[in-house]
Amino acid sequence: MDVTPIVDLDTGGVIALHAPGDGHGNISSAIRTVLQISRSEALLPLVLPIPSSAVIGGSAALAPLHEALRTAGRRPREVILMVRGDFAQVERQSLLTGLDGLRAIGYLIAVGDLGTAHIPLDLLTDAAPYLAVISPDLIARMPRDPRRAALAESLAALARGVGAHVLAPGVSEEAQLAAVRAWGVRLAQGPLLVPGPSGRVHVPIAVTPEPVQALLGPRVHEFLLPAMTLPAEANAEEVVEAFGTDPSITSVILVDEYQRPKGSLDRSRFLLSIASRFGHALHGKKPALRLADSIRSAPKTTPAIAAMQVAGRDAERVYDDLVVIDEFGRCMGIVRVADLIRQVAAMQR
Repeated sequence: MDVTPIVDLDTGGVIALHAPGDGHGNISSAIRTVLQISRSEALLPLVLPIPSSAVIGGSAALAPLHEALRTAGRRPREVILMVRGDFAQVERQSLLTGLDGLRAIGYLIAVGDLGTAHIPLDLLTDAAPYLAVISPDLIARMPRDPRRAALAESLAALARGVGAHVLAPGVSEEAQLAAVRAWGVRLAQGPLLVPGPSGRVHVPIAVTPEPVQALLGPRVHEFLLPAMTLPAEANAEEVVEAFGTDPSITSVILVDEYQRPKGSLDRSRFLLSIASRFGHALHGKKPALRLADSIRSAPKTTPAIAAMQVAGRDAERVYDDLVVIDEFGRCMGIVRVADLIRQVAAMQR
């Protein structure tokens, strides 16, 4: 089954996969989608459309979906459930209760079809979605319809204002891409954004650095690597398991329910603490946050030289990974200091 890549327009990287399905009707469509997606596609987060009626129906209505995700090897924190469909006012509280329940399990929440579905705008404040998806119909028509373009732009601003990421789906023309970038939208998908053999996407928008910015080097988002994240409540054994999945993982970032970093665990120091005498007995079942270092973060627009200055503030942690955050303080990924050093050295040649 084909899935559509969701692209970070700042980096050209594919950061998630959007599963097919309209999210209307009953939950069986979502279950079929989950079971047909191959294990090879399980490394990236999955955006899965589900009908609002299933959320309103409560835990019993969604139990088959939870089981399908478990069978497919998907953990809740790797799935963004995109709720679609019209929201009747009389069902509002049931919907919000259902969304809170899904968040408690670990799912991230998205609201779809902004601009064409019957979604009260104040519902965005109460639902507090992680992701807001503009209606693909608005995106398709806005290059030739200034009124719809104005509506889509205002919806993007509203969604960012309530703390949600914004996704523009169905981008097929450079005019659409230029517009959504001008609105400050960072996530997009569509025929124009197809990954090449390297897995990255050429985003056809030229960005000319300001003279001062050029002297300070590229911004840190150009060096962005995926972060290994775990909930802030994770225990030390879960962190050991995370490090064990890939020897190239240099850090684990502990995040809260809104993906804001709360602590950083350096691979060498953490595993040394666990491997020491009585280390596992002392720490294994206890919160890993007890062993975490404070976060060293850099906003995504930080120039390379400024990021190196952040790294150099603590001589004992000078080579620890930097956490890159977005405008809402949420973890976007990590940057390795060695990559920054190589870039700055190349600038001096």
